[in-house]
Amino acid sequence: MTQKGSIHFEISERKILLRIFDIVSVLLLLYGIGQVFNFDYFKINSEHWVWSIVLALYLTIFATIFELYNLQKASKLETVIQNIVFTASVTVLFYLLTPFYTPTLPANRLQIVYFFLAINVALFIWRYAYITFISAPRFFKRVMLIGSSETIEQVACSLETSDPNYRVIGYVNTANTPYQTQKLIEFENDSISETVDKHSISEIVVALSKTEEMTIPLNNQLIRVLEKGMPIKEYTHVYEELNRKVPVQFIAEDFYRYFPFSRSNQNKLYLFFHRLMDLLFSIIGLLFGVLISPLIIIGNLLGNRGPLFYKQERVGTNGNTFKIYKLRSMVIDAEKDGAQYAKKKDTRITYFGKFLRRTRIDEIPQFINVIKGDMSVIGPRPERPMFVKTLSQQIPFYEIRHLVKPGVTGWAQVNAKYGMTQEDALEKLQYDLYYIKRRSFFLDSKIILKTLSTIIFFRGQ
Repeated sequence: MTQKGSIHFEISERKILLRIFDIVSVLLLLYGIGQVFNFDYFKINSEHWVWSIVLALYLTIFATIFELYNLQKASKLETVIQNIVFTASVTVLFYLLTPFYTPTLPANRLQIVYFFLAINVALFIWRYAYITFISAPRFFKRVMLIGSSETIEQVACSLETSDPNYRVIGYVNTANTPYQTQKLIEFENDSISETVDKHSISEIVVALSKTEEMTIPLNNQLIRVLEKGMPIKEYTHVYEELNRKVPVQFIAEDFYRYFPFSRSNQNKLYLFFHRLMDLLFSIIGLLFGVLISPLIIIGNLLGNRGPLFYKQERVGTNGNTFKIYKLRSMVIDAEKDGAQYAKKKDTRITYFGKFLRRTRIDEIPQFINVIKGDMSVIGPRPERPMFVKTLSQQIPFYEIRHLVKPGVTGWAQVNAKYGMTQEDALEKLQYDLYYIKRRSFFLDSKIILKTLSTIIFFRGQ
């Protein structure tokens, strides 16, 4: 059902739009400069087509790392400008360092500056247009909720928080309990088709905690608007699409409809290359650790004053325990009062330990665990046995995290904040289940890129 004045873009469409026009805008401006001015460093023609492909590849990779495709941040001009400068700077640097596939350095070095400025200007013009027009209210997705009074507010809040272009206009209350709010319009449950036309609804989201709330008359009305082309989606699927995590707290007893998880969990080819990637990244990580070891040793002597390494018991695959290796970042007697989560501004963390955590350097010894087979580079974060025991009793399906090897980094680590409470653990579990459910080469690559973003922007704890 196409509503007049209700044009909107799906999340996937907006991300594709951003990626395509980032490349197109940069290449168009560079082509224009080449035609108007005496700019011979970068040329777009049939003879040098590889130059454009390499530039597009670098631009896409580094724009991903510097979060130009994060939709929440893509609509904020000040954040976008900062990320454009970072992206253009690193893209140009790598482009200059690969002359076998890119142009050789020009005799006039100013052309490199023009090249850098052209990329910045092209990206800025396109992104300003995106923020002004595509992120404008006229392109917001106008949503009608169908759900019970107990969940309407929670569902509406989660949708609008997840996507800045989502706007919940109103709701149909399927429960007998009344619900009133000034933020949303309450629609009658016997005139859905008319409501869709009147309020230019672009999507209906069904969020029913009980299947019996879907009555035959309501179901028939949804079928009629569906036949006219109106998208109707189930809330848990929308939530997963928007947030890239599984809403454990909402699906409760119906969780098993999410099984089976990703076929990659049993795919021998995927597991073989995953293990190969583990070994490759571990060797690189350990070599980097050896390279910076003099700085680490000096920093430890001055800022930690004690043992450099420490071992701790963690829970791994199928609930088996193992000893994890890390660089010590806390005082020696950090747990004299018993095991506890690290807190924000934790006084037990040393000055040098804060640096180790923020840069994730303290994680480097875990590559030894990866080589031994206790861990993987990517997977759920391994927790301590006493925490696992407690959380398994408090959070449903918590032990499903142990179906795959724990990881040095993971989907939860690059999306959720550091776990300090039961609520934080629940949020991390949702991301972990999403990874286990959708595990693939593509998702693994995305996690690696987001891990680089996490390190670059110092989001580690």
